[in-house]
Amino acid sequence: MSLTTDILPYIPQRAPFVMVDSLEACDATGASTRFTVKEDNLFVFNGRLTEPALVENIAQTAAARIGYICQQEQKAVPVGFIGAVQHLKISSLPQTGEVLDTVIKIKHQIFNATVIEGKIAVNGKDIGSCEMKIFISA
Repeated sequence: MSLTTDILPYIPQRAPFVMVDSLEACDATGASTRFTVKEDNLFVFNGRLTEPALVENIAQTAAARIGYICQQEQKAVPVGFIGAVQHLKISSLPQTGEVLDTVIKIKHQIFNATVIEGKIAVNGKDIGSCEMKIFISA
């Protein structure tokens, strides 16, 4: 069961740039989200969600995690910035109607910098992954 399907209070992004629908799980070590690829998505081309959207989906999963934690602690939701993407692997592009299950795990967190490992699966099959460095605005 989802922690929340109203994702907007937890992420700084707004339509048409929202790439997560719900926060499924969240704790100190990571988070998971779901996202249904819709035909009118800004990043859909020829019926498939393109690579930049997959990277953004992983970043927004990290944003939803920190946003949810901050809301629970009654703190303002911070804005984060992608500092680097490494080891990006994309094996297939999801089609419209498919659901992305994205999981991020915190590898390192030092001051305002967080390194995460993100993985995206569709129907239980891994379709993409990367390591991402994210900086939180102070």
